[in-house]
Parts: sequence; structure tokens; C-alpha cells
Amino acid sequence: MQTLHTTSENPDFQKLVKQLDAYLAIMDGDEHDFYHQYNKIDMLKNCIVIYDNEEAVACGAIKALDSKSMEVKRMFTLPENRGKGLASKILHELEIWTKELGYEKTVLETGKRQIEAVALYNKCGYKVIPNYGQYAGIENSICFEKEL
Repeated sequence: MQTLHTTSENPDFQKLVKQLDAYLAIMDGDEHDFYHQYNKIDMLKNCIVIYDNEEAVACGAIKALDSKSMEVKRMFTLPENRGKGLASKILHELEIWTKELGYEKTVLETGKRQIEAVALYNKCGYKVIPNYGQYAGIENSICFEKEL
């Protein structure tokens, strides 16, 4: 496995995000358009792609939310590569990167129907917080944070 720090201009990152969007369109159903508007990848400067034998198999990103927080975005692992700890690895790398950039915590939003994602964030020490920003009042959203 190889880990690459990159930007959203990376074609492999873009390819994985397209597969993530297709997956989320199914998971989110009628709510997909609402979420999709907040998940544009242009201008993401802090992205990670994991490769297995030169094939991009997982990704994630962070972007500044405020002066203390980076928001975790676009976490995805190809279905055939799940269960190998790749999402935990990406999350850990993003947390290190967040600290290196001088931020104090990471925050994120995921859908309540994404059982595996909710379990991952709980396992990795994230705490549920009130829904923030555009997710306030959204029934399917669950927001997390982790002090670093």
C-alpha cells in the first residue's frame, strides 16, 4: 500500500469521488441533491489517495471550516477493499495533516444510514456533536468532532 498526499486535481482522487457519488446517490435517495451541493471537490488542497499495486482504492480530504477546525470530506474505499483498515489509515493521516497545518480539531458529517461510516468514526474516537452549518436540522445527518 502506498499513500499519496495530493489535491483534488489528482485524476485518481476524482475517479474515486465519482464512485463515491454514485454510491451516495443510492444511499441518500431523495436527499442526494441536498448533500451533493456541499460536496464539490474543486479547490480541495489537502487530499489523500491510497494505492494498492498502483490502483487507487481509497481516498479522503480535509478543508478549513473555521480558524480551529478542518472538515473531513470525501472519505471512500472501494467496496472490494473494505475491511482492510484503509479508512482508519486515511482518517489518521488526515488528523496528522490537520495538526501540521495548525488546526486543533477535525469535524465531519455523515448520513445516519451509513452504518459503516458511523461505526468507523466512533471507533476512531470521534464524538457526536450538534449538526453544524448546512446540516443543522437535517434528520439524516449526524455530525462528529475530534479534538487533536
